[in-house]
Amino acid sequence: MTSDSPAYQLQRLLDDRSAHAAIIGLGYVGLPLAMAVARGGFRVTGFDVDGTKPGLLNAGTSYIGAVANSELAKHVTSKKFQATNDFSQLRECDVIIICVPTPLDRHREPDLSYIEASGRQIAQTLRPGQLVVLESTTWPGTTREVLKPILEETGLVCGTDFFLGFSPEREDPGNASFETVTIPKVVAGLGPEASKLVETFYAGAVKHVVPVSSPDVAEAVKITENVFRAVNIALVNELKVIFSAMGIDVWEVIDAAKTKPFGFMPFYPGPGLGGHCIPIDPFYLTWKSREFDLPTRFIELAGEINVAMPRYVVEKLALAMDSRHKKALTGARILVLGLSYKKNIPDIRESPTFKLMELLEQRGAAVDYHDPHVTEIPPTREHSEYAGRKSVPLEAKSLASYDAVLISTDHDAVDYPLVSKHSKLVVDTRNVLVKNGLSGDHHVKA
Repeated sequence: MTSDSPAYQLQRLLDDRSAHAAIIGLGYVGLPLAMAVARGGFRVTGFDVDGTKPGLLNAGTSYIGAVANSELAKHVTSKKFQATNDFSQLRECDVIIICVPTPLDRHREPDLSYIEASGRQIAQTLRPGQLVVLESTTWPGTTREVLKPILEETGLVCGTDFFLGFSPEREDPGNASFETVTIPKVVAGLGPEASKLVETFYAGAVKHVVPVSSPDVAEAVKITENVFRAVNIALVNELKVIFSAMGIDVWEVIDAAKTKPFGFMPFYPGPGLGGHCIPIDPFYLTWKSREFDLPTRFIELAGEINVAMPRYVVEKLALAMDSRHKKALTGARILVLGLSYKKNIPDIRESPTFKLMELLEQRGAAVDYHDPHVTEIPPTREHSEYAGRKSVPLEAKSLASYDAVLISTDHDAVDYPLVSKHSKLVVDTRNVLVKNGLSGDHHVKA
């Protein structure tokens, strides 16, 4: 690395924290990362195609629970952070981090359109001495096979003029025990100079950096983490179905099993998988494995089991209504508790509650929902028909008017004693009634 090389010049900027960083995508991953980078001493500009976000952020208003208004306002006031939708400003930045969604399309194939669009946007202003890092979860090889060619269409050479790396996001919305700064950061670059630059940058923002040999390995790390969770959740979901048929409480089994100090890790069943990662990311590896004519039997079986859970829950609800009240789902009024995919957060991405509502309505039920964190359903790509529907109040009189209450998400803010006391039937997919010390003949686990 000579003193006049782009790598040397960028290394100096990173070493003294004078580098200017860009974060593309200011959602659950990008905004907390922007705060961590600003806290580390770098100047940060956040970019988002949503025209409403920059105005909110520049006014010190956060829409992400993990980012407090006070911290955001501090970085805005000190000019360590600003947000914009003017992508021409990427030219001014030394490090560009891509934190955009990687969904599946309607055929459950990887949709890299957001990554590709970000790459083309960067290419318009790409200059020597810039480091580009992808954080979006994707199949192993994406950084090298998809993003690198887009950027090299400019005529600049990766590893000589500009530098490219991958560092998988590891956010866990709602988990108060960890934040971006304290979660170990896996990093990798394409080539030795890029590797050093990526490691130096993230070392200035987080407490523990874990270098690996290549972006392909780093991409595989994130896929492996989520495959592990998907497969184990599918396992306990299958055990739930089996043990239920045997009259055994799977939650009691798991709680006893986890007392073993070695060789067991507890996972818990639910009404289906939600969130952006676990229901989606494993299928990126499934898709990529076809290139090598290799099956991914565990992943696909886990997907089948987890996808089947909403139907299983609805059937349990239907049977409970029939056996206890001789009432069918057709014409029934059902209240679903919890719209977000996990407790205590407003994140509704891939929430299984949508599928539960859809299945119940297909069976002729009238469905309402209550969620203290989601007062109104925003527009979504997959469930546009629910946009604008509002959370109903949780009151004794209204609870008694429903034929059944279905607990889909176990938010702490819900008054479960009230639900238990005034509901005709409660179907609990999260074992939250037992956790709250509640019991009754009208409680059913699903």
